[in-house]
Amino acid sequence: MSAPGTEALEQFVDVETPEQVVFSYTIAGIGSRAAAALIDYAIGLLLSIVLAIGAVPFLRRSGESKPWFVALIVLLFFAIFWGYYVLFEGLWDGQTPGKRRVGLRVVRDGGYSITFGASAVRNLVRFIDLQPGGSYGVGILSAVLSGSGKRLGDYAAGTIVVRERAISVSSGAPVVPAGGPAEHAAATTLLSDDEYALLDRFVARRTSLDADRRAQFAEQLAVRFRDRAPDITGSDGAVLLELFERERSARARGVPGRSNTGAAREQYSIVAEGASRWRDFATMLANAQHRGLGAMSEGEVSAFVARYRELTGDLARLQTAAQGRQIDSVFYLSRLVAGGHNLLYRDRRVTASAAWEYLTIQVPREIRRSALPIGIAAVMLFGPGAITWIAVLRNPQVAEQFLPQAMVERARDGVERAKKHEGYIPDFGALRPLQASAIMTNNVTVTYVVFAGGIAAGLGTVWALVSNGIQLGGVMGLYQHNGILPLILAFVVPHGVLELSAIAIAGGGGLLIASALLLPGAMTRREALVVRGRRAIRLIAGSTVLLVVAGTLEGFVSPIPWWTLNQKLLVSALTAVALVLFINLDRGRTATTAD
Repeated sequence: MSAPGTEALEQFVDVETPEQVVFSYTIAGIGSRAAAALIDYAIGLLLSIVLAIGAVPFLRRSGESKPWFVALIVLLFFAIFWGYYVLFEGLWDGQTPGKRRVGLRVVRDGGYSITFGASAVRNLVRFIDLQPGGSYGVGILSAVLSGSGKRLGDYAAGTIVVRERAISVSSGAPVVPAGGPAEHAAATTLLSDDEYALLDRFVARRTSLDADRRAQFAEQLAVRFRDRAPDITGSDGAVLLELFERERSARARGVPGRSNTGAAREQYSIVAEGASRWRDFATMLANAQHRGLGAMSEGEVSAFVARYRELTGDLARLQTAAQGRQIDSVFYLSRLVAGGHNLLYRDRRVTASAAWEYLTIQVPREIRRSALPIGIAAVMLFGPGAITWIAVLRNPQVAEQFLPQAMVERARDGVERAKKHEGYIPDFGALRPLQASAIMTNNVTVTYVVFAGGIAAGLGTVWALVSNGIQLGGVMGLYQHNGILPLILAFVVPHGVLELSAIAIAGGGGLLIASALLLPGAMTRREALVVRGRRAIRLIAGSTVLLVVAGTLEGFVSPIPWWTLNQKLLVSALTAVALVLFINLDRGRTATTAD
């Protein structure tokens, strides 16, 4: 087990339980998190390979069902890429297969179980942590600089990654004494606190002293302390080192010093008295972590809770008696209480009704509440679009400076397509399901990037909104200049209301994240990130729903060449009405669950 002497190599975070007892979590290090990530990457890659191999026999077949099957494969690949971490952390209470194998868990600040919302925030912001180029450079730098090992996603979600392996007691350095309370209650260390501090300073500095000075100090200290341990023989230096090791080991086990009185001396009797039930609880905890509380009988759960409360009382008494000293007994008991706390205060499982309530009550309510950041995002999207539209109308050559060459050439070809009464792009025909799935996954990915860019003080969000607005306006201006604006409008309007609204809503989520950093108000930036991150993920959930519908329309309805512009405008009007109804879906309803 990790001893207190390793605190320079490990990071800890203190958590106060509802029982008003403070314990420490061990923060997961970069190495263990990297090991877990490699395992998860391997599993994700394996799932993708199995999916691809399994799809081959179906892809060789012909028929009307083939495009639908390919569309499903595209959606499954998307789910593996974006949903792997969110689903596992949400369903396995903060653990992915990799984290479970390495012994790590994601918990919320305060030691509470992670929610789906918090998991979604930390894993969508992963896009920024991955930079540059998938190296995880940003995330590693953030975790190294953070006192609690947080990457940017953890800051936004209010989470930490902790080590959660069972604490085992080494037989060579027992945390609790082997004898009974009566035998050890009278035991003390060999030195007073001042004497131990003096010897500690000598041992720490001895290598930096010249030989003569070291021998002089060693002789003086040996004369002073030799009678404390007459069984130790050897040179002065050897005697002092052996005495120091004995003293350090005894104090680590909780043995009181010669000068200790009252509470400081009480710690040893607490350890001796509680040793048996601590070991019993360690066994109960390991069983509960393996089976889960839901699989335990009512009697087993009651016994577990009762013993947990006993341990929280022991920990409070032991911490007082230790007087702030780092001893193995406090470390050991703290780990047991941390494991019990995380198990007992886990959130209940997400049900289908709770998910439906989240989408139909909390999401619409948040969209209305966040009207200001969504409106600002809309201005950042449509404002540059209007400017470039006008600029291209006045001088079409400027379009080539900021539009992809493929878009410029398509606008030129559009003149001939309009003369032939063809659509903006060829009708997908039987491939509509595949095209719809590709469109919706691409657009959802774009909105996730827009959202994640908020953690960079909003710069990523602003860039994504402005660049998309510039391209949208430039294309519209180019088509209008060529006299074929109805051609592109007939393609855009069926899905455009929902798609552009979704982008603005996602942009509002990114700006909420940015506002927590720039304008936190009465809260600290860390508090504001958690609160507004929770709000922002509701906006992302709403934008995802809209983009699924918009992608379906873009794949199945928008390319139809024989529908007139007026018919497609009717579809657009219907989507606008549906959007208004969705935003007001929660009116008169009350949420019964919290995200």
